[in-house]
Amino acid sequence: MLEPLSDCELGPCVKLLAGAWTLEIFFYLKDRPLYFGELKRSLGSVSAKVLTARLRELEQRGVVERSVLGGTPPNVEYKLSDMGQELIPVLDSFSEVSRRLNKYNKTQ
Repeated sequence: MLEPLSDCELGPCVKLLAGAWTLEIFFYLKDRPLYFGELKRSLGSVSAKVLTARLRELEQRGVVERSVLGGTPPNVEYKLSDMGQELIPVLDSFSEVSRRLNKYNKTQ
């Protein structure tokens, strides 16, 4: 993927969304919070180590929130923060264009 020029206003969002598993994490968290295990099962082939690292980074960037709930072992729930929710309309637009591109490519 091409990186935007350093003075491009899109840089921070492009860099965030280009990260491994980010789009998939947003897809699964956009409708409701999920426990770590639910999110891992939904993603399929991602390892627990990679998912943990990615979720930590997204939490540090302020787009995902983590809550530790009771239980033994404790349940950890993830949800999109308010800033993360602001990205949903953009990602929905990406999804719509992707569907049209798939349809177009199948007719070629």
